[in-house]
Amino acid sequence: MPNYANRNHRNQRNNPYAFDDLAVKFNRSAAGVAWRWRTELAMLAAASYTTACLAHALSLRWAGVILGAGLLALLVIPHTRRFITRRFWCVLARHRIQRLCYEARLHTRAGRLPLVLWTRPTRVGERAWVLCRAGVCAEDFEAHIGELRAACFARDARVTRHTGWSHLVRIDIIRRDTLAPTQSIKSPLVAVRVKPSANAARPEAEMAATRQQ
Repeated sequence: MPNYANRNHRNQRNNPYAFDDLAVKFNRSAAGVAWRWRTELAMLAAASYTTACLAHALSLRWAGVILGAGLLALLVIPHTRRFITRRFWCVLARHRIQRLCYEARLHTRAGRLPLVLWTRPTRVGERAWVLCRAGVCAEDFEAHIGELRAACFARDARVTRHTGWSHLVRIDIIRRDTLAPTQSIKSPLVAVRVKPSANAARPEAEMAATRQQ
């Protein structure tokens, strides 16, 4: 009989050294914080530089009007709207994965979290590449697959270890099923009801009369 109690042995719920996490001091360097918030910092820098240039050339009011009109145009055009929406989910998935590593204690005893290197959109969701620190592996993410898909607001999540570099983990966030039918077509035979025919009951009546004779 298989031992199901030890199947999820890498889950931190079964960690006998759980109280050691109370003494963990997380290391947050300026470079690490800048890398985690690189998209937001780049957008803030670009918006500040553009606003300063427009305010210097025109005025601050017209700079706000031009930036607002440009943002509205990007949201109205379908191609750019899809691009912005997919990039938004990529940024959100990156932050949610980092938050999961913190809440689920997927970090080293020195307090170093795995590093999300790159996140890109796919046809079904997002794909993230994670660099594991010493002490964290792909099996740790597989043990928290339920927490991972819940943290990313996803339908499902898949964890795959790199074939050549075991410290690289690929996380696929599944948000939609491209093979699912978009419209169900009802069969016309459902509405057809088979009515009993009078001719079908006649042979039975004749057989009953023959038996009585």
